[in-house]
Amino acid sequence: MDAQPDTTRLFLALWPDAAVREQLRAWRDAWTWPRGAAPVHTDKLHVTLHFLGNLPAARLPELLDGLTVPFAPFNLRLGRAASWHNGIAVLEPDSTPQGLLDLHARLSEALLALGLVPEARAYRPHVTMARRANGAGMPQSGPEIDWAITHYALVESRPGGYTVLKEYA
Repeated sequence: MDAQPDTTRLFLALWPDAAVREQLRAWRDAWTWPRGAAPVHTDKLHVTLHFLGNLPAARLPELLDGLTVPFAPFNLRLGRAASWHNGIAVLEPDSTPQGLLDLHARLSEALLALGLVPEARAYRPHVTMARRANGAGMPQSGPEIDWAITHYALVESRPGGYTVLKEYA
């Protein structure tokens, strides 16, 4: 559902720089997509930390400040292609670094402090490569992406694209 004019659709993400984005694009393009699949556009490739959904736009200043949490930089290594049961093609890490789990937990606490409820399901870090991808030809292997995580971002989703509202270093 699209955001109403007085709301904004938001999520927190690990937002790649140009070099990592190019590596993600190469992984996406190594798949063989079936008819009807919807590969994610290159400028939308990211790792979601928390989906906030549609929130009142008037809360944006409070959110911009309230989502600042401390974290230590860490490396995220992506290199395992997977196809989830719901037709989502993803690139996953072989293991989830403790730094990512710590950042996710601190952001959960920040969301609670702002009166928002984080998702209850277990966190599964990934980059979505495509939707409606049942039957896609998955690459068996490829170059591992070693992504140095030095920041996260608050991102707005609008029809046609994403806008990074703030990067937190």
